[in-house]
Amino acid sequence: MPLYEYKCNDCKKIFEVLHRSSSNLEKVECPECKSENYTKLFSAFAPSVKGEPSMTFNDTTCSNGSCCMNNNGMCTNN
Repeated sequence: MPLYEYKCNDCKKIFEVLHRSSSNLEKVECPECKSENYTKLFSAFAPSVKGEPSMTFNDTTCSNGSCCMNNNGMCTNN
């Protein structure tokens, strides 16, 4: 079951929807404002390595709070 990430164009909330099938996507509605005006976001594949903590798409901030993850999943603003 594919998990897609969306951004509501009305209230700007980012949310995820788990669809039953990638070939038959169900109706998407913002859980905050119930709008159907959204943009589908690109999600990053986040593999985990044995013994290493896994990171999700939302784990993109460094200790200083800025978005700083490069294409290899490494923080660039230390």
